[in-house]
Amino acid sequence: MSYVDEIIALVEKQNPAEPEFHQAVKEVLESLRVVIEANEQVYRKDALLERIVNPERQFKFRVPWVDDNGQVHVNTGYRVQFNSAIGPYKGGLRLHPSVNLGIIKFLGFEQIFKNSLTGLPIGGGKGGSDFDPKGKSDREVMAFCQSFMTELCKYIGADTDVPAGDIGTGAREIGYLFGQYKRIKGVYEGVLTGKGLTYGGSLVRTEATGYGLLYLTKEMLKCNGHDIKGKTILISGSGNVAIYAAQKAKELGGKVVTVSDSNGWVYDPEGIDIKALKEIKEVKRERLTSYKNYRPQSEYHEGKGVWTVKGDIALPCATQNELDLEDAKALVANGVIAVAEGANMPSTLEATQYFLTHKVLFAPGKAANAGGVATSALEMSQNSERLSWTFQEVDSKLQHIMVNIFHSMDEAAKRYNAEGNYVVGANIAGFEKIVEAMNAQGIV
Repeated sequence: MSYVDEIIALVEKQNPAEPEFHQAVKEVLESLRVVIEANEQVYRKDALLERIVNPERQFKFRVPWVDDNGQVHVNTGYRVQFNSAIGPYKGGLRLHPSVNLGIIKFLGFEQIFKNSLTGLPIGGGKGGSDFDPKGKSDREVMAFCQSFMTELCKYIGADTDVPAGDIGTGAREIGYLFGQYKRIKGVYEGVLTGKGLTYGGSLVRTEATGYGLLYLTKEMLKCNGHDIKGKTILISGSGNVAIYAAQKAKELGGKVVTVSDSNGWVYDPEGIDIKALKEIKEVKRERLTSYKNYRPQSEYHEGKGVWTVKGDIALPCATQNELDLEDAKALVANGVIAVAEGANMPSTLEATQYFLTHKVLFAPGKAANAGGVATSALEMSQNSERLSWTFQEVDSKLQHIMVNIFHSMDEAAKRYNAEGNYVVGANIAGFEKIVEAMNAQGIV
């Protein structure tokens, strides 16, 4: 059995009932097979892959909090510090009922390679809880966040582990978390990113993942003889990533015709109204059913169906494994030329392979959605310098990082005779930097 196959089997055996983590490891290691087999003897002797797939440490803790009726609730909190070879752990905090250890490990594992691709000195980590902020009052969310941070603060710090936002963790939650950290620790430091502009946050951080997705997609298209201008774009999701991906796509001349949420999806043939979408999701925190109040000509459909619409570019921006093989077949049949992942691992392995087989330009999430963590790292730099950069400065740095990520994965794919396979390219480019750093630091 090859070293790659041994490690995939080992991960499945040692981490039962964690299918998302198994999937992430398999996707990465399969695409790295050519590199690993060329160095198998050395890597096996150093147990390199065993060290990469095992977190440096992981924490699981209870989070008790009291609701507005005086009822006590207990949620579970997690933080997985996966790899610090190239810098302090960096990765978001996800607040969603689906959160479990396997989800956090999959996200943390992906984060290692994503953070490496940015070219910035940040390692991989992830955290969160099965708490659901939807439908909770501000006081209830604050009660949860303060309890969560009371435990989490023992393991994080500006030079150790710097969490950020993720699904369910927006500006409100980051504010409550930061306030509690400062209160307990008695220090004012850049321990969290995604903070408000009045207390150490960075301009562009809100827009970063969505904007970065479009900057990389634009470069990928350009280098393959296409342009975003005039293209019909399908987007899933209606959270932070989807909203600002839609906004930037429109600025670049594309027409976004779909968005979705957990209940259903909207088709607006004249183009999604970004102002209305922001009002619904960022201000009123409503479901997409109210979109027709703003755009009567639009269609609202219950359930799933975004990927059945005819379009040129698909940007899955909702959640993991939302785009399956049947969706991929529908997109290819409708003539899609490019898919770029705005979410973490939104395409199943079968869907990804189908796109690659049918020569669809495919940018994996660890590259395409790296704009968020890249700008988080820029926020860390500003905090360390006690400076605030202008919107234009941060946006320019973000564009530069995303263009560089595309060329890094493009060149890595070409080096290993996999031209056009950006899944392989992204994993190899991220892996090479991590391996070099791990080897330099000894067996730790």
